[in-house]
Amino acid sequence: MIALMITGLFSAVINAVLILLVRRLPLLTPAGWWHAWGLGTLLGISLGWRGWLAVVLYLAFGSAVTKLGFAKKQALGIAEGRGGKRGPENVWGSAATGLVLALATLLPGAPKQLLLSGFVASFAAKLADTFGSEIGKRWGKTTLSLSRWRPVPPGTDGAVSIEGTAASLIGALLFCCIGWGLGLIPAGQIALLSAVGLVASLLESLIGAELQPRFVWLSNEGVNGLLTVIAAGLAMALLR
Repeated sequence: MIALMITGLFSAVINAVLILLVRRLPLLTPAGWWHAWGLGTLLGISLGWRGWLAVVLYLAFGSAVTKLGFAKKQALGIAEGRGGKRGPENVWGSAATGLVLALATLLPGAPKQLLLSGFVASFAAKLADTFGSEIGKRWGKTTLSLSRWRPVPPGTDGAVSIEGTAASLIGALLFCCIGWGLGLIPAGQIALLSAVGLVASLLESLIGAELQPRFVWLSNEGVNGLLTVIAAGLAMALLR
């Protein structure tokens, strides 16, 4: 317990220092940085620098792809708000599932590798969703409603395009390769977890199109949370 407390204090200080150094980057809102500090601290306690770095890279790649063609997306009225900066709701909508799995690895007798695979799958699915959405909105030539299979304007909830779907697969594969490179998953899981990430991102499109309009309490962040739960659950079920 004492060792865990020391690790927690060290992680909190290191994350605070790093955030003070980079807080002017246009990645998060001021409140978003505070919540990122909490997330980073808990990841440092549970998974150490490898889990922490994986999520930092997720944020970096997700923010970078959001900025691609941003002026054009703004002109079309389909760009992310706040100039693409993420707030607290975005932080937790993306990371809550992964954080729960990361903390679960601290439990005695926990199936650590299975939990790590779910952790990677959750972020792979979210990065797939971000890549698909941002690339599809800007460069998708033909955008179709996934539930009704008819042409719809770019940026429509539940819409997909060939370009966006390909980008989704790239996003999922990218994060799975990051997970492998950091020793969170074995190489043999890269293809499976990438496919899970893609499938989960497509299911998220259906949820956003069909369920979100029917339930006023189901926010975009709630849909994102469901996406990560689906991905992690599917990955862990297939790997059991």
